[in-house]
Amino acid sequence: QVQLVESGGGLVQPGGSRRLSCAVSGSIFSINAMGWYRQAPGKQREVVATITSGGSTNYADSVKGRFTISRDNAKNTVYLQMNSLKPEDTAVYYCNVDITIATLALMDYWGKGTLVTVSS
Repeated sequence: QVQLVESGGGLVQPGGSRRLSCAVSGSIFSINAMGWYRQAPGKQREVVATITSGGSTNYADSVKGRFTISRDNAKNTVYLQMNSLKPEDTAVYYCNVDITIATLALMDYWGKGTLVTVSS
């Protein structure tokens, strides 16, 4: 069993900042890629940022220069630092991880999501 626990969502004013966290626990051999996705009301889920096990990152054009993804391998946790937030960043943010589990099978897991609302 693998569990993903997201935290950090909430209401923030435009121009403000927020940090999301996603802690992974369970029968893990290794964590490969980690990422954040989001789904705004009435829209499809989209990738926000990803980070490889080696620390290489990729960002959606809409968040480049404002969001930073990072990971703490000792804590099995991925973070998303969001700065200069805009109303259009309002969405449910989901954590996604690619894991090699204890049986050495490759698995993909999603968190339950955390809502970020950017509004004055």
